[in-house]
Amino acid sequence: MPRFAANLSFMFQELPFLDRFSAAAAAGFRAVEFMFPYEHPPETVAARLTAAGLENVLFNLPPGDWAAGDRGIACVPGREEEFRRGVATALPYARALGTPRVHAMAGLIPAGVARSACHAVYLANLRYAAQQLAAAGLTLVIEPINTRDIPGYFLNTQAEAAEICAGIGLPNLKMQMDCYHIQVTEGDIATKLRKYASLCEHIQIAGVPERNEPDTGEVNYSYLFRLLDEIGYPGWIGCEYRPKGKTVDGLGWFKPWSTTRAATP
Repeated sequence: MPRFAANLSFMFQELPFLDRFSAAAAAGFRAVEFMFPYEHPPETVAARLTAAGLENVLFNLPPGDWAAGDRGIACVPGREEEFRRGVATALPYARALGTPRVHAMAGLIPAGVARSACHAVYLANLRYAAQQLAAAGLTLVIEPINTRDIPGYFLNTQAEAAEICAGIGLPNLKMQMDCYHIQVTEGDIATKLRKYASLCEHIQIAGVPERNEPDTGEVNYSYLFRLLDEIGYPGWIGCEYRPKGKTVDGLGWFKPWSTTRAATP
């Protein structure tokens, strides 16, 4: 049976971030994920998480200067020390929130820099981060992202991610497979979920092509949810989509799995 985590960076945006935890719980979610918790002290975020009775299943390492256009810095030459500081920043949040996994965004290939140079920096940074996180009992995940949404992003395909994980060879470095990005870049989602099941630590969903609710667009998520049960996927499914309107108005797709379903007449 699939387990869904509300992505609080995308959903419930009609509310301030700290108020989204209770809103997600009221909507029937048992877990949440989000991109970056760093605007608030870890104790403050943890208090909201605990009060709502939720688990936090994922957040991202610091991405660099998001407002200036950074989309992660793991592949960017010359910013290795900044990346390492980001790992150190994330660890207290993971401890406070009980988060078992964090995502390192690869980043954009800088103009005039060879891809091979970015690749070498990326591998070194991932190895460092995975080793640091392993000491805290955490898993590091990497996620291929389509270049329509983020032009110039370094990591784009599931095969690339799998090769990197295999090449580094650390047991706590895994793949985050976002069905939206897979469909935009590659298609054939079901085959890829089967192929990389042993490396897949986390899954995310959204409708394609608009990135709205998963019951909109061209992807048959009912089929994919059955497939995940069939292949024995044990993890969470992050709902990283942009609601068309108010978040709760678009949760019809979620009703069969909501923790509030028993109270529904």
